[in-house]
Amino acid sequence: MPKSLGVIDGVVIAASSTAATTSIAIGTGVLAATVGRQVPILLVLAFLPMIGIAGAYARLNRSEPDCGAGYTWVGRTLGPWLGFLAGWIPVAGTVIFLAYTTAICGSLLIQTAGKVGLHGLDPDSTAQCTLVGLVVLVAVTWTAIRGVAHAVTFQKYLLIFEYAVLIVFCGWGMIVGDQPFSLSWLNTFAFDSLSGLAQGLVLAVFFYWGWDSAFNVTEETRNPEDASRGGFIALFTMLGLFVLGSIAFQRVLPTEELAENGAQGLSYFAAKLVGEPWASVPLLALMFSAIASVQSGVIPTARLTLAMSRDKTLGPFWARLSKRGAPAAGTVVIAVIAGFVALLEFAIPTLNQAILAAVNTIGLLVAVYYGLTAIASAVRFRGLLRTNPTEGLRAVVIPLLSGTALLALGIYLALYYATLSDSFAISVENGWFNLAAPALIVLLGIGAAAMAKWRRRSPYFARVEETV
Repeated sequence: MPKSLGVIDGVVIAASSTAATTSIAIGTGVLAATVGRQVPILLVLAFLPMIGIAGAYARLNRSEPDCGAGYTWVGRTLGPWLGFLAGWIPVAGTVIFLAYTTAICGSLLIQTAGKVGLHGLDPDSTAQCTLVGLVVLVAVTWTAIRGVAHAVTFQKYLLIFEYAVLIVFCGWGMIVGDQPFSLSWLNTFAFDSLSGLAQGLVLAVFFYWGWDSAFNVTEETRNPEDASRGGFIALFTMLGLFVLGSIAFQRVLPTEELAENGAQGLSYFAAKLVGEPWASVPLLALMFSAIASVQSGVIPTARLTLAMSRDKTLGPFWARLSKRGAPAAGTVVIAVIAGFVALLEFAIPTLNQAILAAVNTIGLLVAVYYGLTAIASAVRFRGLLRTNPTEGLRAVVIPLLSGTALLALGIYLALYYATLSDSFAISVENGWFNLAAPALIVLLGIGAAAMAKWRRRSPYFARVEETV
C-alpha cells in the first residue's frame, strides 16, 4: 500500500473515529442517566487507563509496525487465540458502531428536514432513522474505497467545522448557563454506587474508543512514529473536548433533561442557548461528525481484516486491493454487514434505546481488546525492567496497570449484568440483554479462530512469542 499519510492525517483519522461531537451530543445524556452530575470527573477517570493503553500501542508499533495492531501484537506475545480475539473484537465492535451510527445519521437528516419544514418522519424511530441512514452508509463507503488519502482530506474539513462549532457553543454554554457549577462534579467519591461507576466507566471508555485507528493505517504512514503521535494528539484533544462539553451541557441542562433527550441532546442544548437559525448550526456539525465517524470506522477496519487475511485467519477475499492500493472489497463487505446489523436494530423501538444498547456492547468489547493489547506490551517488553527501568515503567508497568484495570472493569460489569435480571427480555434495562451481544461476539470469535487454525491451517497459530 502507498505510504501517503503523515502525523496530521493520523490525527484526523483517530479524531474522526473517536467522533467527539457525536459522543458529546448523544453520549452525555447516557452518562448523566447513569452517574448523574459526575459526568466530567467520570470522563477524566476513564482517560487515565487510556494513556497507559496509548503508551502500549506506541511502544508496540515502534517495535512492529503492522496494520493489524493489537491482533498482531497480542498474537505474537500472548498467543494466537487471544490475538485473534484482539482482532475479531474491534471488527465486530466497529460493525455495531457503524450500524447504530448509520441510524444516528438518519435521525440527524430527519431532524434537519424538520428544521426546513419537511415533516412526516420520526427522528426517534429506529426503523425510520436506519432506512434513511443507509443512504449515508452507501455514500461514505464509496468515498472510502477511492483510497484513504481522499477520505482523510474529506474528513479534515469536516473536523475543522465541527470542532469550531462545538468549542463556540460549549464555550458560550459555560458562560451563560443557568445551572450553577459545583465542585462535586469533579469529586471522585461522589458516585452513588460501585455498579453505577463501573457502567459509567465502560460507557466513558467508549467515548475515547477510536484513537487507535491511527495505528491501523501505519503501513500507509510515512513514519511509524507519526501514527503514535497522531493517536496521542487525538486522545488529549478528546479529553479537553469531553470535559468542556460535559461541563457546558450541565451548566445549561438539568440532569433530567440531559437524560431524556438522547439522540437530540445537542439540538436541545443549542435551542436553550440561541434561537433559529443559529440553533441549527450544531445539528449540522453533529451530522458532519456522524458522517465522518462512519467513514473512519470503515477505513481502519478494512485494514485490520486485510492483516488477518494475510495470515489466513480470514479468507483471501479480505486481502484484495483495488488499483489505488485500498482494500476495497473488504470495505464494501464491512459496510454491507453493518447495514444488515442496522436492520436488526428494528427490534428496538426507539433510537435512544438502540444507542444505549450499542454503547453498552461496544464499551465491554473495547475494555477487553484494549486490556489485552496493554498486557501484551507488558509481557513483550518485560526485560526492560532490568535493562532500562525508565522505559520499563512506560512500556511495562503503566500498560500492565491500565490493561488490568480495564479487564477487571469488564469482568465486574459482566458479572453484574449476569445477576441483574431473572430472565431475558429485549430491553436496555435487562442484564441478560446487555450481556448477550458481547458474549455472542466472543463465542463467534472463538469459533472463527478454530476454523482458521484447523480448517485454513493459518500460520498465525504457529507463531512464537516475541520478547524484548
